[in-house]
Amino acid sequence: MARNKFDIDETLETPFDIKHLKRSFIYIKKHTKKMVAALLLSALGVVISLFGPILVQRGVDVAVPNKDIAQVVLLSAIFLGTIVINVIFITIRSKLMVEVGQDIVYDIRKDLFNHLQELPFKYYDDRPHGKIMVRIVNYVNNVSDLLSNGIINFVLELFNIIFILIFMFSVSVKLSLVVLAGLPVFMVVIFLIKNFQRKAWQQVSNKSSNMNAYLHESINGIRVTQIFTREEQNAGIFARLSGNYRKAWLKATFISQCVWYSVDNIATIISALIYIVGMMYMAPEVSFGVILAMSGYASRFWQPIMNLSNLYNNFINTIAYLERIFEAMDEPVTITDAADAYELPKIEGQITFDHVTFAYEPGKNILEDVSFTAQPGESIALVGPTGAGKTTIVNLISRFYDVDGGAVLIDGNDVSRVTLHSLRSQMGIMLQDSFIFSGTLLENIKYGKLDATDEEVRIACQTVCADEFIEEMEKGYDTEVNERGSRLSQGQKQLIAFARTLLCDPKVLILDEATSSIDAKTERLLQKGLQELLKGRTSFIIAHRLSTIMHCDKIMYISNKGITECGTHEELMAKRGDYYHLYTSQLQEA
Repeated sequence: MARNKFDIDETLETPFDIKHLKRSFIYIKKHTKKMVAALLLSALGVVISLFGPILVQRGVDVAVPNKDIAQVVLLSAIFLGTIVINVIFITIRSKLMVEVGQDIVYDIRKDLFNHLQELPFKYYDDRPHGKIMVRIVNYVNNVSDLLSNGIINFVLELFNIIFILIFMFSVSVKLSLVVLAGLPVFMVVIFLIKNFQRKAWQQVSNKSSNMNAYLHESINGIRVTQIFTREEQNAGIFARLSGNYRKAWLKATFISQCVWYSVDNIATIISALIYIVGMMYMAPEVSFGVILAMSGYASRFWQPIMNLSNLYNNFINTIAYLERIFEAMDEPVTITDAADAYELPKIEGQITFDHVTFAYEPGKNILEDVSFTAQPGESIALVGPTGAGKTTIVNLISRFYDVDGGAVLIDGNDVSRVTLHSLRSQMGIMLQDSFIFSGTLLENIKYGKLDATDEEVRIACQTVCADEFIEEMEKGYDTEVNERGSRLSQGQKQLIAFARTLLCDPKVLILDEATSSIDAKTERLLQKGLQELLKGRTSFIIAHRLSTIMHCDKIMYISNKGITECGTHEELMAKRGDYYHLYTSQLQEA
């Protein structure tokens, strides 16, 4: 089966760059006090727990041979006390670090989400949405764990090794050297395996990202899948991506287990050597209690070393994840307020294109030297062939894109010099994609004006002929709809989006194919309300069905990177030009 974009792995194998780690410290600094407290609690718990083997040694060498029951009970009670205190400290530390970890998750995810809200449309056009989701969820989770627990655990494991060495050498120097003899073997194992382990887990992240991206797209496109009976092919693609993830995970787990098995075997061999060396070559210099204590310390000695090796592996991976997160955060917001931007005053609705030139790609102009003026209250229809630039014109008015030449003015104010919020809050924009959010119909209609009253919502819905079908639903305006409005027909979704736009009572109204999915009967009813609604508002209407725009004050035919014809329906019909041919061809088709 041919490869597609979901088979392409993200590049996580990048050179180590300390700047990403330094940048992440901004999320750590605010939690410094809790992290220091957790570190102190952990260190105290470690030191207290290390007295356990000494207590065992004392019991085996002194209390038991002397049959001192009271001392055995006392040593046992102290041993139990060290365990209880250690558990209490660990519990408090865990609670602190869970809070810190979740706070870091919250802060990073909030900053990333807020930035994604401002990024231009092009960013989302170029990337599978599932891979963006992986960065917000999976990568942030991985990073937060290392930034919180990882740093503390790194310091703590170093303390662990130092404290264990101190206690070991205080019990027996010679047996401590036996324990350290296993280090060269351990280093060889780590050197041979760890690089493979890191690459293996990076592959797991890649395959998980690919699978999630395809899953996200498949769910959104399930209707198209069933319409074209693509279920079997899609199942094959998902099976391949899921199989790749399974294979990568099994391989990474196998390599990780090899490390654990190797360390466990080394620790077991070292423990056996302690008994052999102690009993055969050092008795009676070394007592059985000392051997037991050293065996306990030996088993503890390898655990922090193993943990440090895993932390190193996670640390390298996390740098790559941080790079991906900061890469998204650093994605430039190309449409933003200028440094000296001012609030757009309450507008009257005069819109001017002053020699505007625009291109989505350098060197491929969509519009060239376009000039026109729409007076307040005028209704302007934009018609012409697909791809000529009709939607581009209304996008430039709303400043979804910046012009490459010339200027777009509203009441004499350059839209690039005013704040985006003050500009768009005075506009009503209905795009071709009538997106419906999960929630109630009322919440969807009030999406752009949360303080609207129920009566205002009802009036807007009556104006666009949506009130009738809403009232017929089981809970009326409180009816729950699913993501993307799956319970609604395409026409119903357009009417809901229409009501949502009109509820804002804008001075400038932009309708991009607003009636394309509405049946002819509803459209006739809707036209009556629209004619009344358009009074006093400057409106731009894009429509392929010319019957919906015949009564507009101006009709502009967009073609050849500009406006080739402009006038009323009657004037353009009399010219017998491009508009005339478009209109007559639609009549013949009808």
